[in-house]
Amino acid sequence: MKPNYQKTITACFCGYIVQAIVNNYAPLLFVTFQDTYDIPLSQITLLVTINFCVQLLVDMLSAKFVDKIGYRVSIVAAHVFSAAGLLLLIVLPELIDPFVGILLSVIVYAIGGGIIEVLISPIMESCPTDNKEKAMSLLHSFYCWGHVGVVLLSTLFFRVAGIENWRILAAAWAIIPIVNGIIFCKTPIAPLVAKDEQGMKIGELFKNKTFWLLFLMMLCSGASEQSVSQWASAFAEQGLGVSKTIGDLAGPMAFAVMMGLSRAVYGKVGDKIHLERFMTASGLLCVAAYLLTALVPVPAINLLGCALVGLSVGIMWPGTLSKAAKTMRTGGTAMFALLALAGDLGCSGGPSVVGMASNLADGNMKTGILTAVIFPLVMTLCLLVGRKKKQENKHGAA
Repeated sequence: MKPNYQKTITACFCGYIVQAIVNNYAPLLFVTFQDTYDIPLSQITLLVTINFCVQLLVDMLSAKFVDKIGYRVSIVAAHVFSAAGLLLLIVLPELIDPFVGILLSVIVYAIGGGIIEVLISPIMESCPTDNKEKAMSLLHSFYCWGHVGVVLLSTLFFRVAGIENWRILAAAWAIIPIVNGIIFCKTPIAPLVAKDEQGMKIGELFKNKTFWLLFLMMLCSGASEQSVSQWASAFAEQGLGVSKTIGDLAGPMAFAVMMGLSRAVYGKVGDKIHLERFMTASGLLCVAAYLLTALVPVPAINLLGCALVGLSVGIMWPGTLSKAAKTMRTGGTAMFALLALAGDLGCSGGPSVVGMASNLADGNMKTGILTAVIFPLVMTLCLLVGRKKKQENKHGAA
């Protein structure tokens, strides 16, 4: 009797919702932490940096340890860490120094989030589905919906129950990784690389030109996405003069919805659309959206540009992973871990470029975003180079 992988696929979808919870719930409480525990802003900012650094470290280590201890143990452990971090957030600040307590909680759930990021895509890729590209795009849309859900439901809870009851909501959010972890204990997980083949080692990947092209594409995917996403709220507040709540809804929320929409649409009709052409068109649209955001002197058009960036970057990350799985069949866990590392480097580097360029331009954020247009440009060039290389290989084989 063949194993039913539908539960595995559903658990993978929920896995990205778990990652959205651990990445986006605590930042909603930063002002509350500052007021309740008298933590200075400099330390609050450090929480974001530590979360990112821990996930980067996990990306690097995963290439070594995951194959040794197995996918099932690793993905269940990821959910245990995610739930534990959320629950520790409730109790540790009360038991020890509040900042140290919050920091330790962030480290614990960041370990879980990092493992989820590395493993969910290859687990999904290993499932027997009709169209891998469609499945991968639909999978990554669930992070976007998770992000939107966390912000909307948390905001609604805080309005109804009061921000002072945030611990109750943290416990409620922890239920999701607990349940999904139990599901992963029982779902079938297929091997990523066939039994008669062996996954590539890190040294082999580093010697492969195609891998470095994919690595650069992942870096540009993360940077293209976060360069605008991280600054969208400030853009809305400055440009339209609205409150932070409205700014969050008009900026990052619109961005996340559009990004999720593009992934969901490709997840539904991807079998009728050529992936590389779609990604190239998305790269060009992303360049145009950056220019709309940075150059047009109309705030409403700038916000439209932000939303269009979300729409255009949606396919970049899952599309690059699909290309990697297809062109480097024996890349294995090491390849997915290193590509996750590249994406996270881009997610950090993109906003940093925007921030530095804005500072050099006396705080002009539009100049910063204009500088970051280099990322979707390089992404599009990588796709064109890859396409040319593919055609040359075809002619050579003929």
